[in-house]
Amino acid sequence: MIDLYTAATPNGHKVSIVLEELGMPYTVHALSFDKKEQKAPAFLKINPNGRIPAIVDRANGDFAVFESGAILIYLAELSGKLLPKDPKGRSVAIQWLMFQMGGIGPMQGQANVFFRYFPEKLQGAIDRYQHETRRLYEVLNTRLETVEFLADEYSIADIATYPWVRGHEWSGVSVEGLPGLQRWMAAMEARPAVQRGLQIPPRTDDANVVKGAQAMLIR
Repeated sequence: MIDLYTAATPNGHKVSIVLEELGMPYTVHALSFDKKEQKAPAFLKINPNGRIPAIVDRANGDFAVFESGAILIYLAELSGKLLPKDPKGRSVAIQWLMFQMGGIGPMQGQANVFFRYFPEKLQGAIDRYQHETRRLYEVLNTRLETVEFLADEYSIADIATYPWVRGHEWSGVSVEGLPGLQRWMAAMEARPAVQRGLQIPPRTDDANVVKGAQAMLIR
């Protein structure tokens, strides 16, 4: 049994989608940013960085894993699925996973901050992060014009990337003129496990979700 500590954010959705794809039993612990539950002492014992997502593998001696990319690799290796088994294929999947972790996530996250949340409209910062996010989308598009999924076969690289790219409008970034990326987005959206994972945790109070996300991003 996996305990999932999460919230309705792109990084949180990565892990819930993987768990749904794998059919692993898990228990959801939704953390409130507004209440700063991610900073509570009990959670800091699981993730000393005080961020979601994190998991605890109860079947493996209460083993805790934090950082979304590390969680995806752990669950893929635990299940033997969603990660190519040959060394080259595995490397390709991890390369694109790191591309998301080191590029799309940070750049689009900053686009969100300055476009949506920051109290001042700093147009230079908005342009910087929106343009860089679009450039990274163009890299994805070039790849996806030649392969069905980022690592050829469906993998954790796709699962890590999609929850961010699907929020492009919120970030003020267009996907027009990127046919490979648009084709891939439609394929990802059509997967039942992806649809289920995006509903975890249920968003019962969108205002508080946005307020909490804003507080987390700008501090």
